[in-house]
Amino acid sequence: MDEDVRQKLIEAGKILKQAVSEAAEKIAPGVKILDVAEFVESRIVELGAKPAFPANISINSDAAHFTPKRNDDRVFREGDVVKLDVGAHIDGYIADMAITVDLGDNTELVKASREALEAAIEVAGAGVSVSEIGKAIEEAITNYGLKPVVNLTGHGLLPYLTHAPPSIYNYATEKGVTLEEGMVIAIEPFATNGVGRVGERGECEIYSLLNPRPVRMKMAREILKEVEEKYKTLPFAKRWLKKAPDIIISKLAKDGLLRA
Repeated sequence: MDEDVRQKLIEAGKILKQAVSEAAEKIAPGVKILDVAEFVESRIVELGAKPAFPANISINSDAAHFTPKRNDDRVFREGDVVKLDVGAHIDGYIADMAITVDLGDNTELVKASREALEAAIEVAGAGVSVSEIGKAIEEAITNYGLKPVVNLTGHGLLPYLTHAPPSIYNYATEKGVTLEEGMVIAIEPFATNGVGRVGERGECEIYSLLNPRPVRMKMAREILKEVEEKYKTLPFAKRWLKKAPDIIISKLAKDGLLRA
């Protein structure tokens, strides 16, 4: 790996760690979810990087990929299990980090996830199959009588691309690639006391540029230009586009210009 690239990744990681740590301290009953999202996103910028994707703040049975909408007035509540998943980038080189904040009595769930991550990091390295990482994750989680979420995975990170090969499974499997020198990966264990699978629900608030092409509507052209200039192929939140009507964003996604 080029040394300049390596330093950008390290710096993005340091910035992200500080921003996430500060944001986690603000998570408490009665605090608005939107306030925490906007804090961590702006803090990343203040520290010298940019958000690699909208702050994901998923609560309880929502495992991942939730970000608050514009003027969202929902708050954290006593007993919540809060997953804060955030990314930062410098010139497109991405760091990705998540932390669980327990506002209830979910100690075993949090410990299982933490130990699964530590076990995976211990195993990971060039020449190691991702199946070995998945095995380490699954064993750490099942030791607590819990299950890994099998249809959520870790992933590779490439410049301006938050989800790239390889997939890092959260369970033992015979399939999967061998890690190579220079790869950048995000290991993302998910432990649950449920069935171990997730589905999709709710409104989409996160999009990314998919297939830009000329469009007739002036406002649609302006939205695409803003997205391409500011975010390139990185995910963005609808709330980041202050003047973009939801109906036009949805139309651009329906027409295949944006990925929902």
